[in-house]
Amino acid sequence: MIGQVAIRIAMWSGPRNISTAMMRSFSSRADTVVSDEPYYGCFLRESGADHPMRAAIVADMDCDWASVTRTLSGPTPEGRRVWYQKHMTHHMVGPVAPDDLDDFNHAFLIRDPARMVASYAAKREAVTPADLGYATQRAFFDRLCDRRGHPPPVIDAADVLADPARTLAALCGAIGIGWDPAMLAWPAGRHPRDGIWAAHWYERVEASTGFAREEAGRPLPALPPALQATSDACRADYEAMAAFRLGRF
Repeated sequence: MIGQVAIRIAMWSGPRNISTAMMRSFSSRADTVVSDEPYYGCFLRESGADHPMRAAIVADMDCDWASVTRTLSGPTPEGRRVWYQKHMTHHMVGPVAPDDLDDFNHAFLIRDPARMVASYAAKREAVTPADLGYATQRAFFDRLCDRRGHPPPVIDAADVLADPARTLAALCGAIGIGWDPAMLAWPAGRHPRDGIWAAHWYERVEASTGFAREEAGRPLPALPPALQATSDACRADYEAMAAFRLGRF
């Protein structure tokens, strides 16, 4: 990457939110390398959360907040110009915040909480607002608005699925990279930069070769009372960020 300035994209999301499909999309660019939830090990070690494959993930990853942050701020892997980093806001229980990634292009991926709750509950029996990370995601969003004087880019999963080319082109423009139609497709199967937790969580995206549009236009799922309460608790944070989303149709 001689003579080029690295563009680091910190994409802040929550679980069950097309975040892995977005990582696949960016990995299809010839100029881009991706990282999959680099703070996950830090989160598991700090919180003690009982997640699937917990011991294997902690053993596999750098679990030191400062060390991970130095790596993410260091040389771009493979000499690529763009480094897309997929982050889960519910992982950020330690000392790291957007201020520690000040020269990054921060962006936010959101999804209606009813859809996230339904998808998460299919993989784990219990789901709480903290599991979905909306409050931290909004806090990071507000912090960046205050720090930089303007809102960072926000995209909604529903807009991506309804019109991937238009929404992703708007995102690329907002973060200062050119639109690449290669982002609309990727090979099926496991990606070499997937975290080892892919074995538990990524079955559907591994079968995909592009953004699935079947969700676009569907009504929100009917939820049992406990899950509806979780969805309702997240809605204000979701709507506060959704007001700024790119690609509104």
